[in-house]
Amino acid sequence: MSQKININDIYDKNINFLIGSGASCGLFPTLAVDLKGNAGEDQTIETLATLFEQGSGEPNKYALLFMHYYKECIEPAMTFDIESVGADATKKAVIENYKKFIETLLTILEHRKNHEKSCNIFTTNYDGCFVHTADNILQSGKIEFIINDGTRGFKRRYLHAKNFNSSMYQKGVFGNHRSEIPQINLIHLHGSVYWHKDEENILVDYTTPNENRMIKISKGTTTKLNNFSNILKDPSKRVNDFSTSTIREKTRTEFLKSYQKLPIVNPTKWKFHETVFEEHYYQMLRLLSYELEKPKSVFITFGFSFADEHILNLVKRSLSNPTLQLFICCYSEAGCSNLKEHFKAYRNVEFITIDGSLDFTAFNNKVFTLDPDNTEEIEPEQQRVD
Repeated sequence: MSQKININDIYDKNINFLIGSGASCGLFPTLAVDLKGNAGEDQTIETLATLFEQGSGEPNKYALLFMHYYKECIEPAMTFDIESVGADATKKAVIENYKKFIETLLTILEHRKNHEKSCNIFTTNYDGCFVHTADNILQSGKIEFIINDGTRGFKRRYLHAKNFNSSMYQKGVFGNHRSEIPQINLIHLHGSVYWHKDEENILVDYTTPNENRMIKISKGTTTKLNNFSNILKDPSKRVNDFSTSTIREKTRTEFLKSYQKLPIVNPTKWKFHETVFEEHYYQMLRLLSYELEKPKSVFITFGFSFADEHILNLVKRSLSNPTLQLFICCYSEAGCSNLKEHFKAYRNVEFITIDGSLDFTAFNNKVFTLDPDNTEEIEPEQQRVD
């Protein structure tokens, strides 16, 4: 195991990231819950969803679980405003970590030669932390770069996979030279709260309030939901401690019907039935697969547990590429042991751990960092004149 990713070894390769909910922890909850399994094992929204779904006799618990997930994770992301973070130290630290991560990436890209000044960030997060933070960096005017979220348009911006294949160049007044602008492709594998279905297209709008898409939960159901959520947040509780709360079938049906219209992939088995979004999700998974198949590719995961079987199996298949190097950043030793089981058959996987918890701050300061020694060793490429 290693405690650091040597940027000198990877800066000139095809760099890809997979960023999970651990990066936004502090602004939005992760999928982990405090409740334990009956044998004391850790639980997440995914494991409980699978348990209640497979139990077939737990429709009330299944509905309450996703009401909890909606209220705790999705609705806060839908109503998030980066300007409201203010002086809240915890929330401010999350935004600062996103900023530091992006700036480290841009420093790396600036040292690469033309036609290679781009990298990919795949994320399973629904929130807009990357775009809002990147927007703030751009407004500072200190760094010029492109954050490519796959959209094109002016008043109405539509998402299409082909847009991730483009780059932007800056030319001299007389066209006698041109240089590539550093570009970060941002690919939401599980959708985004800013996506809207517009006939057969996906419209991306970071300005329109989401109030019209928010799901209302009645006062009576809210009381049952609060009791359910309190058990999820209690580390002394076990799965068997859930009380038998009955929700009217009409209430369950109406909630789940509204929930399934949200442009997100559930943290459980793939059950999205909206064709427009589903097609795009498949295209994004194919894009991830293609990138990992490229020669000399690097794939760095952070804040991601690999509980998603689609992504886990895709990455395993891609590891047959002998030039692919996978770095898995593990939050804890316990989590690392579990991940090692998934990837024990592959030699091109390196597990990153540190003494203590590997949170986003530690990732930026200790694991993926440009310390002065590293910076001196990277020789900037000469800009090519075409």
